[in-house]
Amino acid sequence: MSHAELRGDYHVHSTFSDDAVSTLAENVEAAAAAGLSTVRLVDHVRQSTAWVPEYLAAVRALRLPDGLTVLTGVEAKILDTSGALDIPALPDGIDRILIADHQFPGLEGPLGPSTVRERMAAGWAKEDVLDQFVDALMATMRRYPGNQLAHCFSILPKIGLSESDLGAERTQAWARAVAETDTLVEVNEKWGCPEVGALLAVRNAGGQIVASTDSHNADEVGRYARVVSLLDALGASS
Repeated sequence: MSHAELRGDYHVHSTFSDDAVSTLAENVEAAAAAGLSTVRLVDHVRQSTAWVPEYLAAVRALRLPDGLTVLTGVEAKILDTSGALDIPALPDGIDRILIADHQFPGLEGPLGPSTVRERMAAGWAKEDVLDQFVDALMATMRRYPGNQLAHCFSILPKIGLSESDLGAERTQAWARAVAETDTLVEVNEKWGCPEVGALLAVRNAGGQIVASTDSHNADEVGRYARVVSLLDALGASS
């Protein structure tokens, strides 16, 4: 493999998530078969989720192949501009929380993409939307340091914007917050984000980039195409 990041898959879902089809054991087996050295087993949580202790016990019970490091995580959406997450109290044993922009962080709670588009059509300025979004990302990283951004910026196309709309100032401020809070930034195969400009800003700020498939089926674990292209372009830009 030409990029060290491709030796890991830092975002792999199991049947603990209601939209995935593979078990924890099947994902571990697939990671070993793909020649990975690291896999992070991750599942979706909400504030009402009660199964995290059961999940951790199931991970501890796995038979691990030689040479494979298995990490744990839970994925939770950003709720609002304060940086709150939709997450329960977590027991010891979760390595990192995956911070997800599944919805847009509003002032008093999450907004669906259609609501944001409607408000923009009614006059909510694009610059103000982007400021609020990036500020919320940074607030979340500072409130929950030492974690991981899941498919960061994936919400932007859903609200009719793109990463290029962020501009250098916002992107660099975001990247500095990444580095200052020891936040991992995953290059996500499923969503093809973040794009090269943001990844370069993270690298220049001293942040760490990892690769992920965001797989919901073990057949996808460690199988990269879009991530390879992004890392190739990043290497050419560095």
